Amino acid sequence: MEDTCMFCMIAKNQDKDTEIVKQDSELVCFRDINPAAPHHYLVVPKKHIVSCFSLFQEHVKLVERMAEMGRAVLQENGITNPNDIRMGFHRPPYISVPHLHLHVLAPTSEITDDMAHKFTPGTWRFATEDLLRRTLVSGVDPDHYLMLTCISGRGLSE
Repeated sequence: MEDTCMFCMIAKNQDKDTEIVKQDSELVCFRDINPAAPHHYLVVPKKHIVSCFSLFQEHVKLVERMAEMGRAVLQENGITNPNDIRMGFHRPPYISVPHLHLHVLAPTSEITDDMAHKFTPGTWRFATEDLLRRTLVSGVDPDHYLMLTCISGRGLSE
């Protein structure tokens, strides 16, 4: 899978059309090719992980580092209002590339109307970074829990 995965190729700097905005030993960040907001970045681990349903409790720190990198990129680009950003993961089957990626969007007030449905928290399609992190901390299976939150409309703290 890693040989044909577009995000693995980007992480290895093998895609000449993608500019890496930020990276470290574990993560890379680049602009989404189909942006839904003026600032729309993807943060991906260099190690191939299929989706948020592939994560376990030991991945909490990875999700936190992905969010930290996303916030840092936004700050470096002048986005400082934490209330006008959205970060999250698409849930299978709503992923276009089967490689874990955090969507980082800002300002949320400028997410395009035709794309808003793809990034609405609490839907079958999109889980916020916060919800996924809390799910992993709890030790609950993300696949099972994230589906239940959509059905019930309730989260871990409720």
